[in-house]
Amino acid sequence: MPVAVAGSIALTLTAAPAQATTVDAAARGAAADPARSIRSLGVVHQQAHAVAPAAAPVSAVPAVAVPAAQPAPATYTVVRGDTVSRIASRFGLRTADVLALNGLGWSSVIYPGQVLKLTAAAASAPVAAPPVTSAGSYTVQRGDTISSIARRHGVATNAVLSSNGLGWSSIIYPGQRISIPGGAAPAASAPAAPTTPAVAPPAAPSAGGATYTIVAGDTISAIAKRHGVSVNAVLAANGLGMSSIIYPGQTITVPTAAPSIPGLTAEQVSNAQLIVRIGRELGVPERGIAIALGTAMQESSLRNVTWGDRDSLGLFQQRPSYGWGTEAEVQDAARATRAFFGGAGDPNGARTRGLLDIPGWQGLTFTQAAQAVQISAYPDAYAKWEAPAASWLAALG
Repeated sequence: MPVAVAGSIALTLTAAPAQATTVDAAARGAAADPARSIRSLGVVHQQAHAVAPAAAPVSAVPAVAVPAAQPAPATYTVVRGDTVSRIASRFGLRTADVLALNGLGWSSVIYPGQVLKLTAAAASAPVAAPPVTSAGSYTVQRGDTISSIARRHGVATNAVLSSNGLGWSSIIYPGQRISIPGGAAPAASAPAAPTTPAVAPPAAPSAGGATYTIVAGDTISAIAKRHGVSVNAVLAANGLGMSSIIYPGQTITVPTAAPSIPGLTAEQVSNAQLIVRIGRELGVPERGIAIALGTAMQESSLRNVTWGDRDSLGLFQQRPSYGWGTEAEVQDAARATRAFFGGAGDPNGARTRGLLDIPGWQGLTFTQAAQAVQISAYPDAYAKWEAPAASWLAALG
C-alpha cells in the first residue's frame, strides 16, 4: 500500500486522544481476523482540544467521590482490557504523550505483557524553538526525520535509532531531545522548512540509482512504479517502513531496477535484494544472508504475504502472538528482515531471537540455523533452498 505525502514527519503532541485497542496475543490463533492493510497517510492535521471537566452529577444520582490520579510510575505493564487512553487517564497523563513516548500511533495495537514507558509523558507540549544541539544531543524540529538528522550529524540512521530506543516506525515530534552517538556536531544548521519544488518528473535513475525530490501528491508506490522498482526496494533504500510519512521537498533514493534471475519473479528478486542489502548493512556474513534468503523462500516464496498459518504474516511468516511485532510491523519487509537477523540491529530487542543471537550459528548446518530462528513444524524443509540461495546471492552481487 502507498505511503502518502504528509506536511511533516514530526508530530506535535497536543492531539485529541485516540484509543488504541488491546489485543490478547495468547488468544489469537486460527480464528484470527484477516490481516489489516496498512492505510496510506495523508497530510497530517492535528488540532489541540482541551479536556472538558467532568459534568457535575444530576440530583437524581448520588455524587460519587472520584479518586485522584495515581502517581505515574516509570513503566507500566499492559493487562487485558487496557487501552492507551485508560492508562493515561489512570495516571493523569495525556494519551498523545504516552503514544509518542512509546513510538506508537493513534491506531497502534497494544497487548497484554507489553511494557509502556510513562515517565516524562506529562511534560507540557513543546513550543517552537531553535534546535539546541549540545555534545551528543539534538532537539527535533518540524519536518525532521531520523534519517535526515543522522545524515546531518554524519552518523548511521541505525546508530541514532539504537541510541534512543527507537524503531523504524517510531514517531518523533518537535521539541523532543534525542541523543546523537559520538556527540558529533551537526554538519550544517537545521534546514528551513521545505519549499515546494518544481513538479516536473525526474529523469530515470542511473545504473547506480538516483535521488528524487518528493512533490505534492506523491506516494512511495507511485514513485516506485514510475522508476520500475518495487515499493519494498524504495522503502529499504531509504530506511522507511510501510507506515512512514513522506513530505514535499524530501529527497529520497530510488534504487536501480531489479536484475532478472531465472526462476524468480520481479517481486521475489526485489525482496531478495532487500534481504541482501540489509544483511550487508548489518555486517552479516554471506552464509548468513544466504540462510535468510532460503528461509524467506521456504516461508513465503520470497513474497511479503498478508496471510499464513494462524497469525503468521509477511516475508518470514513471523507471528505477532509470539512477540515478533504488530501485524503491520511483521508485514514491513525491511523490519521483518532485521528481526530475522537479530543482533544489535534487532528492532525487537531481546523479545525475539534472530540468527546472530544463536550461539555458534556459523557452525550449524543451513537447515539447523534457519530452524533455530523459525522453530518450524517442518525443520528439514529449509535444506532444499541452500544451493538456490547461494546462486541468488551470487547473481545479486
